[in-house]
Amino acid sequence: MKLKAVTAVVAALTLAACGGEQPKEVTAEVPHGYVEGAEEAAEAQSRLIVADSDTGAVRVVDLITEEVHEVGRVDGVQAVTGDGRFGYLTAGDGTIRMIDSGSWMVDHGDHVHYYRAKVRDVGVAPGKQLLAAYSDPAVSALSYSDGTATLLDRAALDKGTVTDLGKIPREPHAGVAIPYGEHIIATVADAGKPFARGVRVHDRQGKAVAEIGQPCPELRGQAVTRRGVVFGCADGALLVSEKDGAFTGVKIPYPRSVTAQERATAFFHRPGGATLAAQAGESAVWALDVGRRSWQYVETGPVAAVNAVGEGGPLLVLSRDGKLRSFDGTGKEQTAIPLLAPEATAAASIQVDSTRAYVNNPLSADVYEIDYNDNLRRARTLKVGGKAGHIVETGR
Repeated sequence: MKLKAVTAVVAALTLAACGGEQPKEVTAEVPHGYVEGAEEAAEAQSRLIVADSDTGAVRVVDLITEEVHEVGRVDGVQAVTGDGRFGYLTAGDGTIRMIDSGSWMVDHGDHVHYYRAKVRDVGVAPGKQLLAAYSDPAVSALSYSDGTATLLDRAALDKGTVTDLGKIPREPHAGVAIPYGEHIIATVADAGKPFARGVRVHDRQGKAVAEIGQPCPELRGQAVTRRGVVFGCADGALLVSEKDGAFTGVKIPYPRSVTAQERATAFFHRPGGATLAAQAGESAVWALDVGRRSWQYVETGPVAAVNAVGEGGPLLVLSRDGKLRSFDGTGKEQTAIPLLAPEATAAASIQVDSTRAYVNNPLSADVYEIDYNDNLRRARTLKVGGKAGHIVETGR
């Protein structure tokens, strides 16, 4: 009986293969979050893109393995900015080199995917004199000093190809374009004015589709948070948010009258955090709680760099005397440690992720990893090679 059963099965398969109904091809199910050519990890795969301001050498430092990847040179490198995965390095002639750090995250709201891949030099971006770079899964928006914003296909860029999706032509001004809510939020300026007066909503090809009615005079500075996009205005901050395809703007006014020198014109924060830090003149810092829509003025002494951990974490300030200081939510100083020589603070910056802060020493090959939850303990000193003139963290 068993032999007859086996024979029947073989015969049925033979008939199907010889002109009967063809067996269906079985395809492997693609795992949720799968990215071709990348390895998914259970935790953030943070890396640092580091540029030597003397030699132009570019390196990527793996913060897990401490491996240092050499990624060519950018002559006369002036600045480095990042969008979470890519670093955009401005050369002495204004051209922009794009470096894929091979480290990024995808935030789905209720969960996050972390990825790692090979480090590579993608090449030169279109345009010169980059002001800012922001991305979402579909678009990378590069903003330039002539007022133009170029939109690149992010999926193509992830594969190493630069593909132009469109442009947002505007009056020349120091403005930005930011992908948000499946659209682009771009600043708007009047002819002959150096700064924007407000923002407008565009589709992903650059076409204007809506105007944010709330004005933002002399717009300078911006940040992307989970609660919306924040812009610095002469009279406070403008918070632009989206719900069900509709965009609204709400002003967060300063708690008092401020001078032009005291204004917040550049924001720093932990990616995903809703507390922003900005210098408030020479010797103080603003902390902006986006959720509570409130400002706090913190007297700190002469400031070289600042960043905010957010979510109940400290405000971090690098003083011009070389000390790293932390302040609590009331503005009270918690800890201060000597970190840099005073002459090294002018080009130093503070990068922050969910557990650590990173401060570069522009005069040496050192980047200091700081545990800001443990009295600013120096957890590691990373040797990056050359000089750590400019840094930006990716994978956060």
